Amino acid sequence: MFKILLISFSFFLVNNVFAWNEKSPSDLNIDSKKIEHLFNLAFSDDATQSVVLIKDGFLIGERYANGYDKESFGTSWSVAKSFYAALILISIDKGEIKSLDERIGNYINFNDERDEITIRQLLNMSSGLQYPWHQHEAMFFKVDHMEYAKKIELEKQPDTLFEYNNINSMLLGEILISATGKKADILLEERILDKIGIANKTLWRDAADNVLTYCCIDMSARDYAKFGQLFANDGTFNGEQIISKELIDETFQYVWDTPSTWTTSTRGYSLHWWVSRYEENSKIFNASGRFGQYIFVDNDNDVVFVRITKYQPSFGSKQNWGGLSWIGNINNVGFLIWLYQGLESTGLVSFGNADDDISTPNTRSDGESDQFYDDYHLILDAIQDLSQ
Repeated sequence: MFKILLISFSFFLVNNVFAWNEKSPSDLNIDSKKIEHLFNLAFSDDATQSVVLIKDGFLIGERYANGYDKESFGTSWSVAKSFYAALILISIDKGEIKSLDERIGNYINFNDERDEITIRQLLNMSSGLQYPWHQHEAMFFKVDHMEYAKKIELEKQPDTLFEYNNINSMLLGEILISATGKKADILLEERILDKIGIANKTLWRDAADNVLTYCCIDMSARDYAKFGQLFANDGTFNGEQIISKELIDETFQYVWDTPSTWTTSTRGYSLHWWVSRYEENSKIFNASGRFGQYIFVDNDNDVVFVRITKYQPSFGSKQNWGGLSWIGNINNVGFLIWLYQGLESTGLVSFGNADDDISTPNTRSDGESDQFYDDYHLILDAIQDLSQ
């Protein structure tokens, strides 16, 4: 009860938007040197744009790269998966979806064996849908992402293997519109973002008007932290229970061991959240996205730490490849990223304003680095140390 009451008073209202109430680390008995160490680790990577640290619902630290501030947008990439998965939880709370173990055929009519996949299997990345090396990131460069997603067939028996597959997340939009009659981005605004005080954001759709439920939400680091706080506070925000504690607890479980080529840290996965650390005294989960976008949540200790990389927002909210539409015929994702970064750096294409014919989330080379990944275990240590 104390935790809920504390959070309800830890925000203040300005023009109908919740803003963080700030406290010094000493007010919460945290050594400021621990925060400085965490931030220095994050900014040892030149790609870092912003970090924000929340403890007990209070903003106790933030840092921004030169040229950026608290209003600067980042782009989520796959962090968005956790946002849209939260809508599934809310629909279960509302009775629009029966349970996590309901078959997706009740909402998407494949008329084949894919109908028997469950919602839980989609959210746990164990659907058994065909899995290529690029994890279907090639879908991002298509005109119609849902058309692409619905062509992907079953490859193996569900629940036999964890495979991080963007198709699982893209299909959530079809489930939500079938269950509620509304598109996922509208639901996200009504059921989560408006309630947690996020007014300035971009929720991306593809050129065919499908909501990109596997990626692509633009907002500030402070606002990403609000979503993290919703989960850190057991689904409650400003005194309102937005997601049931039962389903938050269901989310914060260790389900799958997930192999990784970039860290020796043991990781898990559960309901579209990564399990960063799962020890008796430290359970740290994260929503994460390409190029190192992170919302870390330590639910037991009420800590949220956000890190986003350098980003220059594109105009609009509907993806349009314009003169580059031909790249959708190429399935080499690494080459495609190299190509559009190179074309932009040479000035042959641009993504920045209404006069450009290309509109899409786009992380430039200055927002891409491996250093944060190299220091991943040190970051976790530093987050854990805040509560010791």
